[in-house]
Amino acid sequence: MTSVLASSTHMGPVELAARDLQGLAAFYQRLLGLSVSWLGAQRAVLSAQGTPLLHLQAAPQWPPAPVSRPGLYHTAFLLPTRADLGRWLAHAAGLGLRIGSGDHLVSEAFYLQDPESNGIEVYADRPRDTWVWQGGQVQMGTQAVDTAAVLAAAGLDPRHLTDDPYAAPAGTAIGHVHLKVGHAAQAAAWYGETLGLDLVADMGSAAFLSWGGYHHHIGLNEWHTVGQPRPTAEAAGLAGLTVQTPDLTALRAHLSGRAELEEETDVLRLRDPWGNRITVQQIGAEDRLSR
Repeated sequence: MTSVLASSTHMGPVELAARDLQGLAAFYQRLLGLSVSWLGAQRAVLSAQGTPLLHLQAAPQWPPAPVSRPGLYHTAFLLPTRADLGRWLAHAAGLGLRIGSGDHLVSEAFYLQDPESNGIEVYADRPRDTWVWQGGQVQMGTQAVDTAAVLAAAGLDPRHLTDDPYAAPAGTAIGHVHLKVGHAAQAAAWYGETLGLDLVADMGSAAFLSWGGYHHHIGLNEWHTVGQPRPTAEAAGLAGLTVQTPDLTALRAHLSGRAELEEETDVLRLRDPWGNRITVQQIGAEDRLSR
């Protein structure tokens, strides 16, 4: 299939429906050092050095999403360097939160949940020239993270950590979004055909896809949701994800005639088979140069 999105396409802000808007905004400010670009009674926008990463919408009337509901598995916040990850880890250690970890060969990652059970990953990539590819697939796994080495990259001694003020560094981004779906292979086929993503790791019950040779921009798994259909009722949690790209021309033609497609000048909106809302946004040269 002819590529419908440029290789420089990447993830943009994630939108969450929040039962406690003020509380969730405060949590992400404290955890990730994000700043508030907008805070009102119904909406909040949180940014890293001026780059919006999270949009929160108030939904106090919606129930929490059960684990078995398709939707968000985690939002993955990508830090620019291993040293940045070490500084964040030292900060997070002082918050008393339960944090998991995984060395995935292509990246080192830490995992936790926000107060409304939305999954969070905070990670840094290993250099691209160390990633191993075979037959168009990237080698990924899960090993123990050498946390002492991550801290040492930031010049920190794990025996003498202090809870210094923390702000998200410039270049912090949404690296990928991992979704829960009813059928991983079906979802991978849909994302490949619809948005031109390449399948870069097929693990059976999970699939990982990307543009431009990244290890993954979209993760899909059926671990808790196998066989589940599109939800029919609202729930808190994922309200939408954003894809940012320099040109919508080919994608607009590719998606022409789809019943659920919503079109604006620089934006296309659609939903995947499990109802996850996807906004594809055309960004200008100044936005591309800032990444």
